[in-house]
Amino acid sequence: MKRFDLCVLTIVLSLVLIGCQFSENLNLNEDGTGNITVKFDGSELMKMGGEKVVEKKENIDSLIVFKDFLKKNKDSISKLSKEMQKRLQRLKDYEMHIVVNSESKNMNMDMYRNFNDISELGDVFSDFKISMAVGSTNKTSDDPVLNPLETMTSEENGTKVKYSFKNNKFTRVTEIIDEEKMKKSMDSLEQAQMFLASSTYKLTYTFPRKIIKMSSDKATFSLDMKSFILEVGFIEFMENPKVLDVEVELEN
Repeated sequence: MKRFDLCVLTIVLSLVLIGCQFSENLNLNEDGTGNITVKFDGSELMKMGGEKVVEKKENIDSLIVFKDFLKKNKDSISKLSKEMQKRLQRLKDYEMHIVVNSESKNMNMDMYRNFNDISELGDVFSDFKISMAVGSTNKTSDDPVLNPLETMTSEENGTKVKYSFKNNKFTRVTEIIDEEKMKKSMDSLEQAQMFLASSTYKLTYTFPRKIIKMSSDKATFSLDMKSFILEVGFIEFMENPKVLDVEVELEN
């Protein structure tokens, strides 16, 4: 698995939402530890204009360990604003696996991390967007250069996401902290809505015990009742982030 120049992520940033599928996969253990992955399927993007995404016709199978990336580029990062440095530090526990195949027109990016307590997690999709704004603009240098982070975090969009697992109950809750910021965020996407129409956001969550109660009537369940899938349109998600709020009760 080779290391990958992050410039591809910068190129993708301006196109990433067009006809693409996002999913948030959570695996929760009995003791509250677990792992979470944000998956991005950009195959439709590749079909629409793969030559603009990957300059060379080559297959890519790459791993980005953000802890190593932040350490390697600490001097460059120290020159950024305090707020930008804070955003980048949110990536320190993540790794990202990137697979691009120009012949089959496939593009997949999986960003994942482990956690000791689910309350450690914030808005993981916001973290994913931050990772997509990290790139290399200096192809003559071995050291990547950090572009300004063009993508806003969830807090700047006026929302905050919290996870909790206590007393057999799991919750994913979106808090609206600034309705005006949220409206401005939606207004900025208005011209892109026709491109976003086919994009989706999906939750796939797996628990250590059977689900006996679920707040959403749109979810589907696995045969063993330990997992659920909840999928919504990306526009619907952006217009109402609380559409992915869930409360799950597990058997004793």
